[in-house]
Amino acid sequence: MFYTSMFVQYISQYMKTRLQYRTDVVVELLSDLLFQAVNLIFILVVFGHTQLLNGWSRDEIIFIYGFFLVPFALFSAFFNIWDFNERYIVKGEMDRILTRPIHSLFQVILERMELESLFGAFTGLAVMLYAGSRLALDFHWYDVIIFVAFVFGGALVYAGIFVAIASIGFWSDARTSIMPTMYNIGNYGRYPVDIYNQIIRYILTWILPFAFVGVYPAAYFLGKTKWYGYAFLTPVMGIVFFVMSLILWNIGVKKYRGAGN
Repeated sequence: MFYTSMFVQYISQYMKTRLQYRTDVVVELLSDLLFQAVNLIFILVVFGHTQLLNGWSRDEIIFIYGFFLVPFALFSAFFNIWDFNERYIVKGEMDRILTRPIHSLFQVILERMELESLFGAFTGLAVMLYAGSRLALDFHWYDVIIFVAFVFGGALVYAGIFVAIASIGFWSDARTSIMPTMYNIGNYGRYPVDIYNQIIRYILTWILPFAFVGVYPAAYFLGKTKWYGYAFLTPVMGIVFFVMSLILWNIGVKKYRGAGN
């Protein structure tokens, strides 16, 4: 109840702050929408030169991209920690975090959240509905439950990977980080893994499992039966990777010795 209360209060204060600058919020939403539109245009350009991509049609790729946007929106809203190393380690704000009687990661998440990123989830749903209607996909009532499980699983996969990367900062106070590189690698999860070579496919499945954010769970709704096993592993992979990252974070906090002078 204590953490729930803190979560609600943080969100309340965040909304009050953001509503003071409504124009900025609108500009950010439009920028995100434009960015997503550019990615869709890229897919359309690719399929302007071919009918199939290793057996995947244009609408199937668009559906996968739409699904990817939903868990990615959840991740972006609550795990906006790309500058953790510079802000909390180099500038010493982690010292402030550790003086409060609440878990440090929970505080960092709430301080850095950007709820306007959740708009991307609605964009993703709209893209999925568009592609799904063109593919004449059939959905059942239980697919809603499966969809929610897959979305949270995919968001936890992303969160687990980036929390683990942020935890490296407890051992290294360098300003530079591999966060931008990892964001770029994450984009590979938007596309079917079987278009890559076997090594990249293995990495995207078991080492940096971004495939569980987009293609694997989306394959279930597309009726790709050979991927069903991977699809239903999505919540498991999300929980496993997030728990592992949380353990690494807690170890890092114990090793942390402050910013110094």
